[in-house]
Amino acid sequence: QVQVVESGGGLVQPGESLRLSCAASGFRLEDYAIGWFRRAPGKEREGFSCISSSDPSTYYTESVKGRFTISRDNAKNTVYLQMNSLKPEDTAVYFCARHPGIACSDNWYAVWEYDYWGQGTQVTVSS
Repeated sequence: QVQVVESGGGLVQPGESLRLSCAASGFRLEDYAIGWFRRAPGKEREGFSCISSSDPSTYYTESVKGRFTISRDNAKNTVYLQMNSLKPEDTAVYFCARHPGIACSDNWYAVWEYDYWGQGTQVTVSS
């Protein structure tokens, strides 16, 4: 059974850090790119990062570039998201998703590019 499961969310103050994990099971993580998405209150789900399998190439939107770092450990079947300098506007439910290919596509930020999703983990940034 293919699954991706997020963990590591929580409540932090502005400027603090969190590391999210995306644990994969039921498939070989090394054969797939993985994306991170988030859904803020009242907003649509948005893709903000993707990591390819082989290089691994990484991609970010401007909203998180320089603050968030995506990485992967294929031996542990896990993708990580290190989030630094968190802001209140980063408050959202965070999801990881499997991309049906080894590399992030040109539309890596699009929801329809991904085939399996986790249930999400809540990140709240508030003082």
